[in-house]
Amino acid sequence: MSRRRRLDGSVAARVVDAMDAVDRRDFLPSSQQRFARADLPLRIGHGATCSQPSTVEVMLELLDARPGDRVLDVGSGSGWTTALLARLVAPGGAVVGVEIEPDLVEMGQANLLGADVAARIEQAVPGHVGRPEDAPYDRILVSAEARHVPRALVDQLADGGRLVVPVRGELVVLDRAGAESTIRRYGTFQFVPLRAAGDD
Repeated sequence: MSRRRRLDGSVAARVVDAMDAVDRRDFLPSSQQRFARADLPLRIGHGATCSQPSTVEVMLELLDARPGDRVLDVGSGSGWTTALLARLVAPGGAVVGVEIEPDLVEMGQANLLGADVAARIEQAVPGHVGRPEDAPYDRILVSAEARHVPRALVDQLADGGRLVVPVRGELVVLDRAGAESTIRRYGTFQFVPLRAAGDD
C-alpha cells in the first residue's frame, strides 16, 4: 500500500508506524482475514465495516492525536482504530471507544486484549452520541457518516480539541477554541451511517 505524506512529516510518520505495529488482520472476522492487506472496507457484521487503510490513514493524520491525549473513538467497530489511537497517544494517553452494536462491542473488547494496548471499548447508549461522562476529550474520531457535525460531540471536546467526522461524503475537521470552532473539509469518502438518534 502506498502511504503518502499528506501533512507534517512527523505526523504522517507516527501514523505509519502505528499502522505497521497494529495488524489489521487481527481485528477482522476469520472470513475476511485474507483480505486484510487490501485497501478496501471489509464487512465485520451488523452492517458495519472495518474502514479501508488509506482512509484510516488520512483520518488519523488529520486528527493528529499526540502522546498524553485523551481520545474518544466513535463507532469503534472491531477495535482497529481504537488500537491505532492507543499507539498514537502512548505514553500517558487514554482512549475509549464507543460502539452501538453489543456483538461488536464484545468483538472489539476481545481484539483489544489481544493487541495489548491501553484502551477500552464501551457500549454506546442508544439515542446519545459519544460518551459525555468521560469528557472532555483532546481528540474525537468518528468512523461513521453524520448528516451534520454532531453538536453533542463538539460539546465533549476540550478547549483546543479536534474532531474528525465524515459529514455527507466529506471529512470535516473541527478545531475548538473556547466557545468558537473552525471547520475545514477534505475529499470525498464513503462511510456507513452514524447510528444514533438525536445526532445534533
